[in-house]
This record gives sequence, structure tokens and C-alpha cells, in this order.
Amino acid sequence: MTLIRHVIAGQETGAADRTGPVFNPATGEVAAEVAFASADEVEAAIAAAKAALPAWRSSGLVKRADVFFRLRQLLIERQDELAAILTREHGKVLADAKGEISRGIENVEFAAGLVHLLKGERSEQVARGVDVHSVKQPVGVVGAITPFNFPAMVPLWMTASAIACGNTVVLKPSEKDPSASVYLAKLFEEAGLPAGVLNVVHGDKVAVDAILDSPDVKAVSFVGSTPVARSIYQRGTANGKRVQALGGAKNHMVVMPDADLDGAANAAVSAAYGSAGERCMAVSVLVAVGDQVADALVAKVAAAVKGLTIGDGTDPSSDMGPLITREHRDKVASYVTGAEAEGAKVVVDGTAQEFDGDGFFVGVSLVDDVKPGMKVYDDEIFGPVLSVVRVDTYDEAVELINSSPFANGTAIFTRDGGTARQFEVDIEVGMVGVNVPIPVPIGAYSFGGWKNSLFGDSHIYGPESIHFYTRSKVVTTRWPDHTPSQVDLGFPSNH
Repeated sequence: MTLIRHVIAGQETGAADRTGPVFNPATGEVAAEVAFASADEVEAAIAAAKAALPAWRSSGLVKRADVFFRLRQLLIERQDELAAILTREHGKVLADAKGEISRGIENVEFAAGLVHLLKGERSEQVARGVDVHSVKQPVGVVGAITPFNFPAMVPLWMTASAIACGNTVVLKPSEKDPSASVYLAKLFEEAGLPAGVLNVVHGDKVAVDAILDSPDVKAVSFVGSTPVARSIYQRGTANGKRVQALGGAKNHMVVMPDADLDGAANAAVSAAYGSAGERCMAVSVLVAVGDQVADALVAKVAAAVKGLTIGDGTDPSSDMGPLITREHRDKVASYVTGAEAEGAKVVVDGTAQEFDGDGFFVGVSLVDDVKPGMKVYDDEIFGPVLSVVRVDTYDEAVELINSSPFANGTAIFTRDGGTARQFEVDIEVGMVGVNVPIPVPIGAYSFGGWKNSLFGDSHIYGPESIHFYTRSKVVTTRWPDHTPSQVDLGFPSNH
């Protein structure tokens, strides 16, 4: 059995005394074992990052940028190989895996502009002979804890910006699909990144707690569920760390009566069921304004899903692959099987679809007449389940969304510019799409929600990541001249 090991100071290491299974979700078979790090092994990775920090921080900005230019090219050249790793361990179809890689490359491209991004400011002659300038300096060793659903993209979200800013990193990927992070570490090394700047440790809560408790880790980035995000934020900040912890989501897509209903239905199907719904930006609630709109959308979505092919992600004919684990598949199915008891109407029951073999497959589901208070509405299901909520007015739609404890992403479909603009103003959500169902920002902007979808004050990647991974220092200077000095106990004035 293949053992997936840690990468510490450029070397693969890790014993097989404590491991976890890595499944191929399409077959249900254990494809490999992954070593689970002990607290001592995590400390070794942190020590390696700390030892590599001075030299990397002192490296020239152009030299750093060169690493990212080379990394970008390697990711493009090796995308088929990396996509195959993603599909084998996560289950998403190959086309979706390549899409994930392309969005990760965007962040590498952003990081390659570090010479511009790390510029400070300068003001001359703020007082006679006094100048002021600011600089951005790295925070130090950074911990990055990433989820299973984007095993290449999210690590690149964190590591690219952190390393570009002169930090060193200890990356703890999901133990469910860990190979992509090891592969990325090797690509970074091939691109010229010195050993120890990026270290990868696998494991469970033992590894996470070691990162959160180490005094040598100065900042932590996390993406995962809301309960875990809250816990990581609290523990990390209690230990004096800078923390950004992105949590769960329940993304609503509002469809107005004037919308292109065919386009809206197709967008809802794509956004709800892509990657088997295992996306924090998936549309999970379709908010139809008016029963006429709702009836039309339900019919169109139900018709569209009949044409979806669910199967092994390596099969080019598959539109959707399996879920990540058998346990998660069963949990997702329970929301559908219990929906009618709560008063909802199951229009398409994906749990009734049968599949050959032991893969973690489930069909897509469409549930109508869903209301707040039902588990199918309140919980983040993280699977191919689309709920339809009927409202009478635009104001009811806005109130519904703003009442949710989650505020990651939302979208509105309309032909009316005034309505779209008002939605931008009214809605209390971090990322908004107008006729765009999954409004994930391009790499030049930042990704993040509000409320229980984000703990901390910095969004991930883009400009806000530069703020998060650096500390600003302001320097005030005056050089001796021939003006006589004197004692002055008053507070310094610039007049």
C-alpha cells in the first residue's frame, strides 16, 4: 500500500505507525495510506520553516517573482497529471479538476506581481528635515490548513501569497485527499523555492492543534466548516496569532420574474450540482420570486437534471462524480429522505438512483417548498441537493438571505439594472453575482464572506492576503544637519 508522507525541509518523511486511509471515491477502495503527523513531527516542520525564514525573507523580490513565473509554467505543463491526482482522490470529473487548477494559477499569477504588491509609501518633508516611509514585512512562519474540496486551488490561495510576501509555510492539507499538496510542494521546489520554505504535514486534530499552539507560528489561514473555523479562530487568536478562518455557506440565488428563466435554470443546475455540490460557493437555495417563476424553474431544472451523467470522474462522459466519503454520502442523502416529513416536496430524489460498484455516488436532488426551520434549508449540506424557496417579492428575498447566519456568496438573475444595483446595496453577503451564479472573484480581488462564513478581518488571496501576510512598519527619519539641537519635552509636532 502506498504511503503518502510529509515534506519537511525538502525531504519526504513520516512513519506508518499512525495513518489514515485515502479512498478512491469512484470505487470505494482504499488507494493509499497517509501518514498522520505527531506533534513532534509538526514541530520539526515548523522548525524547518523557521530556519528557512531569514534567507527567504532576505531574498531579492525579483528572485522570488522568478519562482512564481516558473511555477506558473510548470502548473500549465503538468495540469493533466495534477488533475488526475485530484480526480483519483477527490472524485471530481477531470474537466472540473482542470478548472480548479486554472483558478489556482490565477493566484500564482497574482503573486508573481509581488514587486509591485509589496511597495510601501513615502512622504518627504513632513516637518523640516523629517521624512516618513512605510514598508511591508513578512509576519514569519505561516500555518495553512486546507479543505478536501479544492485540494490544489485552496493551498495555492494561501501558499502563493504567503511565500511571495517573504514568509515560510507549514501546510496541513485534508487527510482525505493529501497527494495534491505533496505534488505542489515538489513543483515549488522545481521552480526554485529553497527547501524549508514550504513544508507539508498530514494528519488530524493532533497536527492542527500543534500548529495553533506553536509560538513560532505567527499567522494561520483556514478554510472549512463553520464550527471548525470558529474553533480555530478562537484558539489561534488566544495564542496571539493572526487568523483568517473561512467557514461554511448556504448560498442563495434569486430569480426575478423578468429573468431569462432558461438561462437561470441552466445556471442553477451548473452551480448546484457541479463537483457534486461540494463547493463552498455552490448554489444550494434557489429563491423564486412568485409562484409562476417557481413553477417554471422547478420544471426546467427537473428536466435538465435528467440529462446528467453521474459516474467515475475519469470518464469523459461523466458530468458529476462521487462524494468524498461513504459517510458523507449517507449524510447528504438523509437530508433528502427527511425533507417531506418537514413539509417540503421532493421533486427529484437522487437517493433513489442506483449505481454499480461500491463508489460513493448519489444522484442529484431537487426539493421544492422549502422553508427556514427545515434542516434541508438551515444546514450546509455540501452535496448535490438544490432547495427551492418561494417568495412573493424582492424584499422578501432580501430579508430571507440577510436572515441567514451564512453570508459567503449570493446571486440575482434579472434583466433590470436598477434591481441588480439595489441588490448589491441591500444584500449582506461578501460576494455577489449578477446573472453570475458562482461569483468567485478573479485572482486580483479577494475571496471571503461575512457573518459565520468568515472569522477574522481579512479575506483570502488577492490584495487582502498581502495585508494579512505582512506587517506594516512606519519609519520616521531625520538626518543631522548644522541646526543647533535643544531639549524639548513637548509631544512631537510636525508644524
